[in-house]
Amino acid sequence: MTQNQLLIGLTFVLYLVAILGIGIHAWQRTRNLSDFVLGGRQLGSWVTALSASASDMSGWLLLGLPGYAYLSGLESIWLAGGLLIGTWLNWRFIAAPLRVASEQAGNALTLPEYLSNRFDDRSGLIRTISSLFILLFFLFYTSSGLVAGGKLFESVFGLPYLWAVAAGTLTIILYTSFGGFLAVSWTDLLQGLMMAAALIIVPLMAFGELGGTTQTIQRISEFNPALLDPFTDNKGVPLGWITIASLLAWGLGYFGQPHILARFKAIRRVEQIPTARRIAITWVLLTLAAGCLVGLTGIPAFETPLADPERVFIHLVDLLFHPLIAGICLAAILAAIMSTADSQLLVASSAFTGDLYKGLFRRNANDRELMITGRLAVVGIAAIAFMLALDPDSSVLDLVSYAWAGFGAAFGPAILFSLYWKPMTRNGALTGIILGGLTVVIWKQLSGGIFDLYEILPGIVVSIAGILIFSRNRLY
Repeated sequence: MTQNQLLIGLTFVLYLVAILGIGIHAWQRTRNLSDFVLGGRQLGSWVTALSASASDMSGWLLLGLPGYAYLSGLESIWLAGGLLIGTWLNWRFIAAPLRVASEQAGNALTLPEYLSNRFDDRSGLIRTISSLFILLFFLFYTSSGLVAGGKLFESVFGLPYLWAVAAGTLTIILYTSFGGFLAVSWTDLLQGLMMAAALIIVPLMAFGELGGTTQTIQRISEFNPALLDPFTDNKGVPLGWITIASLLAWGLGYFGQPHILARFKAIRRVEQIPTARRIAITWVLLTLAAGCLVGLTGIPAFETPLADPERVFIHLVDLLFHPLIAGICLAAILAAIMSTADSQLLVASSAFTGDLYKGLFRRNANDRELMITGRLAVVGIAAIAFMLALDPDSSVLDLVSYAWAGFGAAFGPAILFSLYWKPMTRNGALTGIILGGLTVVIWKQLSGGIFDLYEILPGIVVSIAGILIFSRNRLY
């Protein structure tokens, strides 16, 4: 191992020690299932805002988005714009009503429990089917984070991909299973600040090295002028409505993301949400813009095109900074990966423990038994996600887009209608969840023509139709 790798490794070790320390402290304050799943609903504005944002963006913000901008240029602003609008809509129309409604619905801790209680589903079907969709899509979502971690450790330390993925998986398992929701939320605050700082400083330094903004734009134009036109692809072909609609549609996924909605339910008071919303929107705006700039500045920074565009942030950091500073910037990738993977593992574990294990098999289980089950579930779910992540050619963005669409279509319409449409019934909710999730799964397998449309859009349309039709007709 070289001296540079040793310095970067030292930075990583110090960061991981700090994260594990937070996990142990949170473990001491986690006394029951409510603490483990929602932190006792005691989060403040800053922790709620940055925890929701950091767990939302994940490793794709430093790998997938810059890689997309590196390949596609200003086409990436459609994706970033859709996510920014979706973030604002989620905080504005879902956060406060869901915080109130989840507590009124029997102090529901998980999303399946909320939907089941909200519609008085005594059959248990809503809770069971919702939990199964959560487990399915979070396996892909979590594996995307592990792939990102594998690429990071492989690039920086030259580790074999298998060992690189295993190292990241083990760390996430340790502090998530120890401290539960508090550990995840407190570490997300630190990780969110690290992600923002690294994303902002890297393109600023790159602009300086390339001779300023004007010179950078000119060099991109000389390489490929089509990259500076947001209305064409990288070959100069005008973007069709399917492409633009698909990119903007990412914003619609926010209404159904369990790991983000959990933060809304966990804030201490509804009155703190406007402050948290302003913090979150500011963070998202800065980081999305910076993520696109990382990819754009990477275009003229390297004479030879990168074999893996999703490593453009890693290569820029290596090019621009002293190893000690580079270690801090690269630790931000690890922070991004962990901030989302831990949240996903916790929500999936909570769905398994509270909604399947307790709901179907052990209705009288005490808090100690449920907490032990929850921690074991974290390990089991992570192990399956680890196996899915073993393909080094996996695309972080592709894995995230599939899971994002699955959650957005299965739960987004159900959550939105449950908060704003009183005629909605148990039958409508169940049908919307099933049809939305299945449409995404089926649509993903098809291609060509209309089937190139991002699967979240048809999934949401079919889910809404199911809710409206089956809420009016008692067919089962």
